[in-house]
Amino acid sequence: MRDSSGAVIYIGKAKSLKKRVSSYFRHDFANPRLRKLVEQIADISVIRAETEAEALVVEAKLIKRYSPFFNVDLKMMDKYPYIYITAETFPRIIVTRKTPKDNSKDICFGPWVSAGNVRALLRLVERYFPLRSCKADIPVGGNRKRPCIEHSLGHCLAPCVGYCTQKEYQDRADDVVLLLQGRSADLVERLRRRMDSAAKKMDFEEAARHRDAIRAIWKLSRQRVNTALQKELDAEQFDVLTKLQETLNLSVLPWRIDAFDISHSSGKDTYGCCVVFEQGMPNPSLYRRFKIKTVEGINDFASIQETVERRYNHVIKGEEPLPQLALIDGGPVQLEFALRALDELNLALPVVALAKEEELIYIPAPEKGKIAVNNIPLRLKNDDKALKLLQRIRDEVHRYAVTTHRNASAVRFKRTALEEIPGIGKRKAAQLLGTFGSVQRISVLAPEELTKVPGIGISLAKQIIDYLNSLRIK
Repeated sequence: MRDSSGAVIYIGKAKSLKKRVSSYFRHDFANPRLRKLVEQIADISVIRAETEAEALVVEAKLIKRYSPFFNVDLKMMDKYPYIYITAETFPRIIVTRKTPKDNSKDICFGPWVSAGNVRALLRLVERYFPLRSCKADIPVGGNRKRPCIEHSLGHCLAPCVGYCTQKEYQDRADDVVLLLQGRSADLVERLRRRMDSAAKKMDFEEAARHRDAIRAIWKLSRQRVNTALQKELDAEQFDVLTKLQETLNLSVLPWRIDAFDISHSSGKDTYGCCVVFEQGMPNPSLYRRFKIKTVEGINDFASIQETVERRYNHVIKGEEPLPQLALIDGGPVQLEFALRALDELNLALPVVALAKEEELIYIPAPEKGKIAVNNIPLRLKNDDKALKLLQRIRDEVHRYAVTTHRNASAVRFKRTALEEIPGIGKRKAAQLLGTFGSVQRISVLAPEELTKVPGIGISLAKQIIDYLNSLRIK
């Protein structure tokens, strides 16, 4: 809430904005402080948070930044806890309420709103990924003859005695980092590989331990607080988001922005990509890429429609966060196809397109229909801060799309070009590459030469050569 001069006088949060805001204007307050607040309100702006936990963190950071006159309770509030993984030879895990320092090499996670969630995480770490808790300076190889009781309880690998190597210990610390980052799928994949390896060695006790850890990870339900919120709120960035809200006439502050772009090679290996900016900063953990399935050849418009539709299908299912703004890299036609996707999903979401070269902003024309685009684009000044933010987001999604396509193409021509041929699986592809060295080399051979590889007949050999030549591998 702001007064007539634009100064922030109150910051609050609510599950239902309608009920909360209207309550201020329905009653004659006995409390003179609240009556004074209502008299001074000239403007109300809104930030939509994904969870209650996120709302608490945003509220706390805004109050700390602006110190509004009518906010009393949180001005001297307790700080939220952080979890640190120390930057030592054998890292420790510690919990503190101290704000992370910019020059610290320790890895920091937080803030955490619920102490219960912190305790649940630490219990899981202590049981399956134990790190030392002592403050001793431990050299590689250890410096003690006997471990402490923590090792006997299974709470430490005892690097002080040399019971584990530095690499083994660091692997355990990396597991904890993945867990705290919320990258459960990556951590589970690491554990599955170890479980399979232990089972092959007949070490069934170790395999069972990894299995139990996997189950515990999937059962763990912890709050989601965005990585962008781990940093102190940039007041200037908040003003830029406010300017963008005013420029695009958005109903709420664009706290989270999705951006979309398409990348392909002459209509092949087409990918639709989405990047996410939160608080004006990129959040790579929410980036997504989609291999285009329904579009043949070069058709960026239909590819945009498929990408937007698949992205927000996940949002509707509650698997992804809903942004306050979607940005399309392109012009009015790309915007129209994005609007078609949202219309098919029956999803109301502000979306604009930013065209290259002239940097024109195309916006919808709702008065003409759900998928209509305004023929007159917005033209902002080159030094406009709102335009610069949109350009930065557009450039990031373009970079991500190009990188995604290059990586996919590299993998395809290294190995999968063979595996795409009917009758050629991973085993035969490995045999062919092991015999002849590369896909390029195979493409110039006579079919008879390929029959030297077990399982490759003359008919399959001709099929391989014809397919590789159709890809024009040089």
